[in-house]
Amino acid sequence: MGNKRILVIGYGNPGRGDDGLGPAIAARLEALQIPSLSVESDYQLSIEHAALAAEHDIVVFADAARDAEGPFYFRPVVPAPAITLGSHSVTPAEVLFLARSCFNASPQGFLLGMHAPDLERFQEGLSPAARQALEAALEYLREFVAGVPSTSRGCPGSVPPLTPS
Repeated sequence: MGNKRILVIGYGNPGRGDDGLGPAIAARLEALQIPSLSVESDYQLSIEHAALAAEHDIVVFADAARDAEGPFYFRPVVPAPAITLGSHSVTPAEVLFLARSCFNASPQGFLLGMHAPDLERFQEGLSPAARQALEAALEYLREFVAGVPSTSRGCPGSVPPLTPS
């Protein structure tokens, strides 16, 4: 990715089974200590994340996804204003919109949705399917950050890594 500043925000509730995928991938990425990669973990996105997003060139929003047809998907996020604005529970598109409108910053955004079949449990720990999705998504992100073309398969809706500019 060259000199691009990349932020991964992993969000979800680790106390709700597979909903903890976002924080799990954030913890794994942080442990790798990849240069030019910042990692944030939270229960949900909030308007405060717009200030953090504004400091980066690329923002990846990592979350559990019921709709992932493969182990994960990686899709562009287009900034969009909120219909109603509150201080909690905003979408990735709203975070990017706030980064642009409040901080005059236009980071590229992507949504990493990881296959999460078990979102109903009230206990920590990922299901076997979610652990597989986590490993596949982690490898994809490592390649994405390094600017290496993806070799990941079973990733509907994915986009290739960006070329350095």
